[in-house]
Amino acid sequence: MIAAHADWSVDHRKNWVTLAWRKDGGWLAAAPRPVGEPLALLADLLRDGEPVAFGLDLPLGVPRGFAESRPEPDFPAFLRGLDAGDPFFTVNAGLDTVSALRPFYPARGVRGMTRAAHAAALGLAGAAALNRWCDLATAERPAGAPLFWTLGANQTGKAAIAAWRGWLCPALRAGAPLRLWPFAGGLHGLLSPGTAVLAEVYPAEALRHLGLVLSGSKRARDTRQAAGPPLRIAMQRLGVRPDAALVRAVEDGFGTDAYGEDRFDSLLGLLCLIGVLEGARPDFVPDDPWVRRWEGWVLGQTALPQTASRKG
Repeated sequence: MIAAHADWSVDHRKNWVTLAWRKDGGWLAAAPRPVGEPLALLADLLRDGEPVAFGLDLPLGVPRGFAESRPEPDFPAFLRGLDAGDPFFTVNAGLDTVSALRPFYPARGVRGMTRAAHAAALGLAGAAALNRWCDLATAERPAGAPLFWTLGANQTGKAAIAAWRGWLCPALRAGAPLRLWPFAGGLHGLLSPGTAVLAEVYPAEALRHLGLVLSGSKRARDTRQAAGPPLRIAMQRLGVRPDAALVRAVEDGFGTDAYGEDRFDSLLGLLCLIGVLEGARPDFVPDDPWVRRWEGWVLGQTALPQTASRKG
């Protein structure tokens, strides 16, 4: 089996993937490398016919309030219906053009804009409806950003646009051997020869799963270097053997350039994925039809949002 995790951004220079191969009852992990052309990477991973578990640091799913108006049965069918030129992928400059057909906003910062106004333009009942359930804060981590909101350091909307438009939609339309977790079923059951199973993974969630506490911002090389020893312990605990290049990357703090954080995150996501594959974390998904058909979930997350239960 092959496990991979890619840290994703609208800037292709920040797209890094870390790979591991299951051998002799353990895993051999390589140093992070650029994703390059995603369809070529996928073809390379599937070349030998092995199952591929592929984690992605980007949203796989849409909010239930948005999904309620869709005719498709689920999120994968929704993606298959989109093509690269679809207006859906256009980020709106103003609220006057926001609609269910063009939900992403804003293209740039504008004085006085609010998420509440964005939600209203989409016909949603308040700013909270912009979030999927898995985006909300839990006792273990802070909230993530809403999918359709494209402003701020932690926004994920533009990464979703880049990956969906440039890779996932065309691949699904072409009948590529992809399965999306959790929409198609449980992770282990979906893994079969010649198939890639894609799952949403949060590096921020992975840190907590691995028991790592950072001494500062992960954007700083010193912080990443300080995380090296506990990171090696976490790898050993999961049966992951780093190759020589990955050992050097960990010891070096993943480099001095602007993409060290992305390389670091790609390894965190890989270890989170392997943790679920090896049973160190459960393949948990809430028993909620909206989560399982449209919103999706974060792999390895077991803590529910700190809100009242949302019924499907």
